[in-house]
Amino acid sequence: MWKIGLTGFGNVGQGLARILEKKRGSLKERYGFEYSVTFIADPVKGSLLNTGGIDLRSVLEEIDRKGDLKGHPDATTLDTLQLISGKYADVITEATYTDLKTGEPGVSHIRTALENGINVVSTNKGPVSIALPELMELAGRNGVSYFFEGVVMSGTPSINLAREALAGCDITGAMGIVNGTTNYILTRMEEGMGYDEALKKAQELGYAEADPTGDVEGWDAAVKVQVLAKVLMGEPIRVDDVDRTGITGITPEDISAASGRGARIKLIAEVGRDNGKLVAKVAPKEVPLTHPLAGIMDATNAITLVTDHLGEITIVGPGAGRVETGQALLTDLLAVHRIHGRS
Repeated sequence: MWKIGLTGFGNVGQGLARILEKKRGSLKERYGFEYSVTFIADPVKGSLLNTGGIDLRSVLEEIDRKGDLKGHPDATTLDTLQLISGKYADVITEATYTDLKTGEPGVSHIRTALENGINVVSTNKGPVSIALPELMELAGRNGVSYFFEGVVMSGTPSINLAREALAGCDITGAMGIVNGTTNYILTRMEEGMGYDEALKKAQELGYAEADPTGDVEGWDAAVKVQVLAKVLMGEPIRVDDVDRTGITGITPEDISAASGRGARIKLIAEVGRDNGKLVAKVAPKEVPLTHPLAGIMDATNAITLVTDHLGEITIVGPGAGRVETGQALLTDLLAVHRIHGRS
């Protein structure tokens, strides 16, 4: 029986909780995966602790009704680090907010868990960007796992595709659309909207933040390139090493000109080698309409992996969403279960 601690209970944490509540029976039957959620840690919505297992149904009903968990019978005053270091769980999910400058609070959460022999699955890009080599070494030294499938394409399995389904292939490069916000904006601009109007529409729909800098200037995609460079190419780089250009300079005239040349402009994240040297970049690029990435519209993500045995493999799927990203956490939880086993 796995004891799971949920660190961060925003959209992603709640998405996973809904999956765990709904699929308890099928997860046991199909994978032998049995579990209880022993703590939920969220300094804004409220934290819970019950070593016998929290009733997820009551939690989800309360969060839907009130928006927080502060009146729940299992409420605790212990903070997140105390809940992790108290070893109330043997695997935690880390889905707190992303800080690309410091990686906090995620780095501290993950480091504390790994130091205490607790497995970690996470959708938080900050720790992967700031401290991946350290955290992977720490996990190995303590005999536990640190997985982060959801940081690149939410629940669409880009990292697991490369590690597992394409095992034995050498991956010589990758290119993709890994930011749904910019792809949505470019789609609307192709339909005739100006940049400012398309951005406003993306903000209204919740695709773009009030401050869209991280998306439209390419920072989000650059972090994902950084992850791909490490995981696929075996080369750790800093996010500042990624040659980065966003979409703020793209005009309707640029899009029309690309169309006339039989292409679409997409914000392409790519990593590969040029004469043996790693090349990592994010930039608007004209993609020929014959390429699979050219047909990726709206907020959808896609990535093409270049392999020695199979040529180009493209996978397409959602790059955001509470249940979709919760699925990434579930995939990693099941991987922990396969590797470390527990009856």
